[in-house]
Amino acid sequence: MRQITKAILPVAGFGTRFLPATKAQPKEMLPIVDKPAIQYIVEDAVSAGIKEIIFVTGRGKRAIEDHFDYSFELDKILVEKNKLELVKEVRRISELAKFSYVRQPLPLGDGHALACAAHLIYDEPVLVMFGDTLYDAKEGPASQILKTFAKYGDPVIGLSAVPRNEVSKFGVIDGVAVGERTYEIKRFIEKPSPSEAPSNLVAVGIYVLTPEVLSWLTTMKPGPNGELRLADAFQQMLAHDRPIYGQEFNGTWLDTGDKLSFIKATIQLGLKNEEIGPELKKFIRTLSL
Repeated sequence: MRQITKAILPVAGFGTRFLPATKAQPKEMLPIVDKPAIQYIVEDAVSAGIKEIIFVTGRGKRAIEDHFDYSFELDKILVEKNKLELVKEVRRISELAKFSYVRQPLPLGDGHALACAAHLIYDEPVLVMFGDTLYDAKEGPASQILKTFAKYGDPVIGLSAVPRNEVSKFGVIDGVAVGERTYEIKRFIEKPSPSEAPSNLVAVGIYVLTPEVLSWLTTMKPGPNGELRLADAFQQMLAHDRPIYGQEFNGTWLDTGDKLSFIKATIQLGLKNEEIGPELKKFIRTLSL
Protein backbone atom coordinates (compact mmCIF):
# COMPACT_ATOMS: atom_id res chain seq x y z
CA MET A 1 0.00 0.00 0.00
CA ARG A 2 1.25 3.47 -0.92
CA GLN A 3 2.67 5.43 2.01
CA ILE A 4 0.74 8.57 2.88
CA THR A 5 3.02 11.58 2.48
CA LYS A 6 0.54 14.48 2.26
CA ALA A 7 -1.65 16.14 4.88
CA ILE A 8 -4.39 18.75 4.48
CA LEU A 9 -4.78 21.23 7.33
CA PRO A 10 -7.93 23.36 6.93
CA VAL A 11 -7.30 26.70 8.70
CA ALA A 12 -9.74 29.07 7.00
CA GLY A 13 -12.10 29.60 9.97
CA PHE A 14 -12.62 33.04 11.52
CA GLY A 15 -11.93 32.03 15.14
CA THR A 16 -14.90 34.02 16.45
CA ARG A 17 -14.78 32.28 19.85
CA PHE A 18 -11.46 34.01 20.53
CA LEU A 19 -12.40 37.55 19.54
CA PRO A 20 -10.98 40.13 19.97
CA ALA A 21 -7.67 38.21 20.10
CA THR A 22 -8.31 36.85 16.59
CA LYS A 23 -9.38 40.13 15.02
CA ALA A 24 -5.97 40.58 13.39
CA GLN A 25 -4.33 37.15 13.77
CA PRO A 26 -5.41 33.57 13.00
CA LYS A 27 -6.58 31.55 15.99
CA GLU A 28 -4.19 28.81 14.84
CA MET A 29 -1.31 31.18 15.60
CA LEU A 30 -2.30 31.76 19.21
CA PRO A 31 0.63 30.46 21.31
CA ILE A 32 0.47 27.45 23.59
CA VAL A 33 3.51 27.92 25.84
CA ASP A 34 6.12 28.86 23.20
CA LYS A 35 4.70 27.61 19.90
CA PRO A 36 1.58 28.48 17.94
CA ALA A 37 -1.08 25.79 18.16
CA ILE A 38 -0.77 24.93 14.47
CA GLN A 39 2.95 24.10 14.83
CA TYR A 40 2.17 21.27 17.25
CA ILE A 41 -0.12 19.74 14.62
CA VAL A 42 2.41 20.14 11.82
CA GLU A 43 5.14 18.56 13.94
CA ASP A 44 2.88 15.61 14.77
CA ALA A 45 2.14 15.04 11.08
CA VAL A 46 5.83 15.25 10.16
CA SER A 47 6.78 12.81 12.93
CA ALA A 48 4.37 10.31 11.30
CA GLY A 49 6.15 10.54 7.95
CA ILE A 50 4.24 13.35 6.24
CA LYS A 51 6.42 15.22 3.73
CA GLU A 52 3.99 17.81 2.34
CA ILE A 53 1.58 20.01 4.29
CA ILE A 54 -1.29 21.62 2.37
CA PHE A 55 -2.94 24.48 4.23
CA VAL A 56 -6.44 25.52 3.19
CA THR A 57 -6.46 29.17 4.16
CA GLY A 58 -8.77 32.16 3.97
CA ARG A 59 -8.60 35.89 4.30
CA GLY A 60 -6.41 37.06 7.19
CA LYS A 61 -4.31 33.88 7.42
CA ARG A 62 -1.06 35.28 6.02
CA ALA A 63 0.64 34.91 9.41
CA ILE A 64 0.52 31.12 9.01
CA GLU A 65 2.38 31.35 5.71
CA ASP A 66 4.96 33.69 7.23
CA HIS A 67 5.49 31.42 10.24
CA PHE A 68 6.41 28.40 8.12
CA ASP A 69 8.46 30.44 5.67
CA TYR A 70 12.15 31.34 5.93
CA SER A 71 12.70 34.76 7.56
CA PHE A 72 15.91 36.32 6.26
CA GLU A 73 15.61 39.43 8.46
CA LEU A 74 15.04 37.53 11.70
CA ASP A 75 17.76 35.03 10.84
CA LYS A 76 20.25 37.85 10.21
CA ILE A 77 19.43 39.61 13.51
CA LEU A 78 19.77 36.41 15.54
CA VAL A 79 23.11 35.57 13.91
CA GLU A 80 24.42 39.08 14.62
CA LYS A 81 23.43 38.71 18.28
CA ASN A 82 25.07 35.26 18.42
CA LYS A 83 21.79 33.58 19.39
CA LEU A 84 22.69 30.48 17.46
CA GLU A 85 20.32 28.09 19.24
CA LEU A 86 17.40 30.33 18.32
CA VAL A 87 18.70 30.48 14.75
CA LYS A 88 18.63 26.71 14.60
CA GLU A 89 15.11 26.52 16.04
CA VAL A 90 13.67 29.18 13.73
CA ARG A 91 15.24 27.63 10.65
CA ARG A 92 13.89 24.21 11.64
CA ILE A 93 10.30 25.46 11.32
CA SER A 94 10.61 26.24 7.63
CA GLU A 95 12.38 22.91 7.02
CA LEU A 96 9.75 20.70 8.63
CA ALA A 97 8.04 19.87 5.34
CA LYS A 98 7.13 21.16 1.91
CA PHE A 99 4.34 23.69 2.41
CA SER A 100 1.56 24.52 -0.04
CA TYR A 101 -1.36 26.93 0.33
CA VAL A 102 -4.84 26.87 -1.18
CA ARG A 103 -7.48 29.55 -0.58
CA GLN A 104 -11.05 28.75 0.41
CA PRO A 105 -12.75 31.86 -1.00
CA LEU A 106 -15.96 31.51 1.01
CA PRO A 107 -16.72 29.70 4.30
CA LEU A 108 -18.85 26.97 2.77
CA GLY A 109 -18.11 24.11 5.16
CA ASP A 110 -15.30 21.74 6.08
CA GLY A 111 -16.07 19.51 3.11
CA HIS A 112 -15.76 22.48 0.77
CA ALA A 113 -12.38 23.35 2.33
CA LEU A 114 -11.11 19.85 1.58
CA ALA A 115 -12.54 19.93 -1.94
CA CYS A 116 -10.52 23.12 -2.55
CA ALA A 117 -7.33 21.08 -2.04
CA ALA A 118 -8.43 17.90 -3.81
CA HIS A 119 -6.57 18.79 -7.02
CA LEU A 120 -3.25 18.57 -5.11
CA ILE A 121 -3.96 15.02 -3.89
CA TYR A 122 -4.60 13.26 -7.21
CA ASP A 123 -5.32 9.57 -6.55
CA GLU A 124 -3.61 9.36 -3.14
CA PRO A 125 -4.99 8.82 0.35
CA VAL A 126 -4.38 11.83 2.57
CA LEU A 127 -4.13 12.69 6.26
CA VAL A 128 -6.47 15.50 7.38
CA MET A 129 -5.89 17.39 10.64
CA PHE A 130 -8.04 20.30 11.74
CA GLY A 131 -6.40 23.10 13.70
CA ASP A 132 -8.30 22.68 16.98
CA THR A 133 -7.04 19.20 17.85
CA LEU A 134 -3.89 18.63 19.89
CA TYR A 135 -2.96 15.49 21.82
CA ASP A 136 -0.75 14.85 24.80
CA ALA A 137 0.32 11.32 23.95
CA LYS A 138 3.39 9.09 23.83
CA GLU A 139 2.57 8.32 20.20
CA GLY A 140 1.01 11.18 18.27
CA PRO A 141 -2.47 10.79 16.79
CA ALA A 142 -1.13 11.07 13.22
CA SER A 143 0.99 7.95 13.70
CA GLN A 144 -1.87 6.11 15.38
CA ILE A 145 -4.40 6.77 12.64
CA LEU A 146 -1.95 6.04 9.82
CA LYS A 147 -1.28 2.61 11.33
CA THR A 148 -5.00 1.86 11.31
CA PHE A 149 -5.25 2.94 7.67
CA ALA A 150 -2.27 0.74 6.77
CA LYS A 151 -4.14 -2.24 8.22
CA TYR A 152 -7.52 -1.69 6.55
CA GLY A 153 -6.92 0.57 3.55
CA ASP A 154 -10.24 2.38 3.99
CA PRO A 155 -11.13 5.84 5.38
CA VAL A 156 -10.44 6.25 9.10
CA ILE A 157 -12.03 8.70 11.54
CA GLY A 158 -10.06 9.67 14.65
CA LEU A 159 -12.17 9.25 17.79
CA SER A 160 -12.27 10.18 21.45
CA ALA A 161 -14.74 9.30 24.20
CA VAL A 162 -16.53 12.28 25.76
CA PRO A 163 -19.14 12.59 28.53
CA ARG A 164 -22.65 11.83 27.29
CA ASN A 165 -23.85 15.37 27.92
CA GLU A 166 -21.27 16.71 25.42
CA VAL A 167 -22.01 14.51 22.39
CA SER A 168 -24.29 17.13 20.82
CA LYS A 169 -21.21 19.22 19.97
CA PHE A 170 -19.69 16.56 17.72
CA GLY A 171 -20.15 13.92 15.07
CA VAL A 172 -20.87 10.61 16.83
CA ILE A 173 -20.27 7.09 15.53
CA ASP A 174 -22.13 3.83 15.90
CA GLY A 175 -19.69 1.01 15.30
CA VAL A 176 -18.61 -2.55 15.93
CA ALA A 177 -15.28 -3.19 17.64
CA VAL A 178 -12.84 -4.96 15.31
CA GLY A 179 -9.65 -4.49 17.33
CA GLU A 180 -8.17 -2.63 20.25
CA ARG A 181 -9.85 0.81 20.22
CA THR A 182 -10.73 0.23 16.55
CA TYR A 183 -14.26 0.15 15.12
CA GLU A 184 -15.98 -0.55 11.84
CA ILE A 185 -18.43 2.32 11.60
CA LYS A 186 -22.06 1.58 10.82
CA ARG A 187 -23.54 5.05 11.30
CA PHE A 188 -22.19 8.58 11.58
CA ILE A 189 -24.55 11.09 13.18
CA GLU A 190 -23.77 14.79 13.26
CA LYS A 191 -24.46 16.51 16.61
CA PRO A 192 -27.17 14.23 18.03
CA SER A 193 -28.89 14.87 21.33
CA PRO A 194 -27.56 12.73 24.22
CA SER A 195 -30.70 10.56 24.08
CA GLU A 196 -30.27 9.93 20.34
CA ALA A 197 -26.49 9.35 20.33
CA PRO A 198 -25.57 5.70 19.63
CA SER A 199 -22.31 6.05 21.61
CA ASN A 200 -20.06 8.61 23.26
CA LEU A 201 -17.29 8.18 20.66
CA VAL A 202 -16.92 11.40 18.68
CA ALA A 203 -14.87 12.61 15.74
CA VAL A 204 -12.05 14.87 16.92
CA GLY A 205 -10.99 16.38 13.60
CA ILE A 206 -8.28 13.94 12.44
CA TYR A 207 -8.94 11.66 9.47
CA VAL A 208 -7.41 9.57 6.75
CA LEU A 209 -9.40 10.12 3.56
CA THR A 210 -9.19 8.03 0.42
CA PRO A 211 -9.65 9.34 -3.13
CA GLU A 212 -13.20 8.00 -2.95
CA VAL A 213 -14.07 10.39 -0.12
CA LEU A 214 -12.61 13.34 -2.00
CA SER A 215 -14.58 12.28 -5.07
CA TRP A 216 -17.79 12.39 -3.04
CA LEU A 217 -16.91 15.85 -1.78
CA THR A 218 -16.21 17.24 -5.24
CA THR A 219 -19.48 15.90 -6.70
CA MET A 220 -21.97 16.26 -3.82
CA LYS A 221 -24.46 19.11 -3.69
CA PRO A 222 -24.30 21.42 -0.66
CA GLY A 223 -26.78 20.94 2.17
CA PRO A 224 -29.80 23.16 2.90
CA ASN A 225 -27.56 25.72 4.62
CA GLY A 226 -25.35 26.00 1.54
CA GLU A 227 -22.41 24.20 3.16
CA LEU A 228 -20.61 21.08 2.05
CA ARG A 229 -19.88 18.91 5.07
CA LEU A 230 -17.45 16.01 5.46
CA ALA A 231 -20.04 14.32 7.69
CA ASP A 232 -22.46 14.24 4.74
CA ALA A 233 -19.88 12.47 2.59
CA PHE A 234 -19.39 9.85 5.31
CA GLN A 235 -23.15 9.33 5.58
CA GLN A 236 -23.45 8.91 1.81
CA MET A 237 -20.63 6.38 1.73
CA LEU A 238 -22.12 4.34 4.55
CA ALA A 239 -25.48 4.40 2.77
CA HIS A 240 -23.71 2.83 -0.22
CA ASP A 241 -22.11 0.15 2.01
CA ARG A 242 -18.62 1.61 1.69
CA PRO A 243 -16.40 0.69 4.68
CA ILE A 244 -15.23 3.36 7.13
CA TYR A 245 -13.22 2.69 10.29
CA GLY A 246 -12.75 4.59 13.52
CA GLN A 247 -9.66 4.75 15.73
CA GLU A 248 -10.01 5.86 19.34
CA PHE A 249 -6.74 7.60 20.15
CA ASN A 250 -4.51 6.81 23.10
CA GLY A 251 -3.58 9.95 24.98
CA THR A 252 -5.27 13.08 26.27
CA TRP A 253 -7.27 15.11 23.77
CA LEU A 254 -6.52 18.82 24.06
CA ASP A 255 -9.37 20.50 22.21
CA THR A 256 -8.28 24.10 21.64
CA GLY A 257 -11.51 25.22 19.98
CA ASP A 258 -12.74 27.40 22.85
CA LYS A 259 -11.16 29.65 25.49
CA LEU A 260 -11.42 27.31 28.47
CA SER A 261 -10.08 24.30 26.56
CA PHE A 262 -7.26 26.44 25.19
CA ILE A 263 -6.22 27.50 28.69
CA LYS A 264 -6.38 23.88 29.89
CA ALA A 265 -4.14 22.80 26.99
CA THR A 266 -1.67 25.58 27.80
CA ILE A 267 -1.47 24.52 31.44
CA GLN A 268 -1.11 20.82 30.64
CA LEU A 269 1.66 21.35 28.10
CA GLY A 270 3.21 24.10 30.23
CA LEU A 271 3.60 21.70 33.13
CA LYS A 272 5.56 19.38 30.82
CA ASN A 273 7.80 22.15 29.52
CA GLU A 274 11.36 21.83 30.86
CA GLU A 275 11.88 25.59 31.03
CA ILE A 276 8.75 26.67 32.89
CA GLY A 277 7.15 23.44 34.14
CA PRO A 278 8.59 23.35 37.69
CA GLU A 279 7.86 27.02 38.38
CA LEU A 280 4.38 26.76 36.86
CA LYS A 281 3.63 23.85 39.18
CA LYS A 282 4.75 25.90 42.17
CA PHE A 283 2.59 28.82 41.06
CA ILE A 284 -0.51 26.66 40.67
CA ARG A 285 -0.04 25.35 44.20
CA THR A 286 -0.08 28.92 45.54
CA LEU A 287 -3.45 29.70 44.01
CA SER A 288 -6.41 29.95 46.32
CA LEU A 289 -8.99 27.72 44.65
